[in-house]
Amino acid sequence: KQWYQRRVRVEEKPAAPSPPPPQPTVQQPVVSKEKPKSKRKDNVNIVFIGHVDAGKSTIGGHILFLTGQVDKRTLEKYEREAKEMNRESWYLSWALDTNDEERDKGKTVEVGRGYFETDKKRFTLLDAPGHKCFVSNMIGGAAQADVGILVISARKGEFETGFDRGGQTREHALLIKTAGVKHLIILINKMDDPSVGWDKARYDEIVNRLSPFLKQNGFRGSDLKFMPASGLTGANLKEPLDPSVCPWYDGLPFLQYLDNLPSFKQDQTGKPFRMSIVEKYRDMGTFVQGKIISGAIGKNESLTIMPNKTTVQVTDVLIDDEESEMADCGDNVKLKVKNIEEEDVAAGMVLCSLDNHCKIADRFLAKIQLVELRNIIAPGFNCIMHIHNAVVEVSFQELVGLFDKKTGKRMVDKKGKAVKPRCAKERDVVFAKLQCASPICIESFDQFPQMGRFTLRDEGKTIAVGMVLKASDQLCTVTN
Repeated sequence: KQWYQRRVRVEEKPAAPSPPPPQPTVQQPVVSKEKPKSKRKDNVNIVFIGHVDAGKSTIGGHILFLTGQVDKRTLEKYEREAKEMNRESWYLSWALDTNDEERDKGKTVEVGRGYFETDKKRFTLLDAPGHKCFVSNMIGGAAQADVGILVISARKGEFETGFDRGGQTREHALLIKTAGVKHLIILINKMDDPSVGWDKARYDEIVNRLSPFLKQNGFRGSDLKFMPASGLTGANLKEPLDPSVCPWYDGLPFLQYLDNLPSFKQDQTGKPFRMSIVEKYRDMGTFVQGKIISGAIGKNESLTIMPNKTTVQVTDVLIDDEESEMADCGDNVKLKVKNIEEEDVAAGMVLCSLDNHCKIADRFLAKIQLVELRNIIAPGFNCIMHIHNAVVEVSFQELVGLFDKKTGKRMVDKKGKAVKPRCAKERDVVFAKLQCASPICIESFDQFPQMGRFTLRDEGKTIAVGMVLKASDQLCTVTN
């Protein structure tokens, strides 16, 4: 009984008060101690141009290796495969020449693409084909570039072949200037060749022959930079030249010079968006690729594809194959878009702001400089026009004026009326009305220079370059 009473007293003893439930903590504003994100490095697009077999792909591949974009094991694999094909010296170019046709023949066909970084900048490397059969592809690569790299072979006979009339050195230099590239680096390659042996006399000979030609095509002396190099050994690409090898050159190596170039970014605040499409492909959706001409774009924004007048939404933005929230003017980007199928997109179409579309025209007035002609040009003459990334057949409707190089004005007669020539010959600068075979996206040069420059080609040669002065107000109707 006593045991039972003690047990009851223990059970009836009040339990210890339980601790109060935790009060919900009020979220206080947290002051971040992290450093603010650094601004993204300036993106610079460089394109390698020049005569076939000058060593463009080899230099590009070696740069990707030196900057860590291609590892040593991959390069050794390329070297073994190239040796099996008796192409030992081609293995570096395989970093950019990726398909079997290019590797078998040793000729770049499509514009190769790579990416690398230096201390201050990010670079998109474009490797343009040098063969005359693929000039149209080269023009597409040049249209995306900020800086041109003209590769010259110093080997005896090879420079002369490329620079003489009909060589691609001349044509590429003209095309790169027409594309709007203002800064040109001339890499004199193969200086280690036994026929050259880092000879200063050979280097000076090439410089003295190229400089007047490039200045004649509109490049200023300050826009040009000459430097010797060897793409195969990597001499003067990343590290300065050894004085025992080349005592007469003490300038910066190629990559350091690129890193010290001024920024090519332009203030595009408030300007309408423009991007000419270079190519399209399907990968779990429709992707379009190109260089942003003006404005900026971010994820989930809507744009209009012209001339289709189709509204699309940007779901992903890729810069150098890496996802980004936003891309600015000058960036080379890939955009994933929805509301349109891949087959409804073509190179030369233009992405525009919803409230500011580019012009669609089939006629325009232009100022044209004739550079190489077999015969004369007269109304009715047909040729192929390359403008941004569009290619279209055009015909001369009317020659409305002739430019006087002495006065810098239109030629006029005694009554003060503009002289209308019946025809035009090589080296003439004319004002002409051109008719396109189909409507294209076009802008006047003073509004959007990248969409107002064009090249005229006929029979596999560049015959003229020009700029759009005014597009026709009567736009062709294009249905979706």
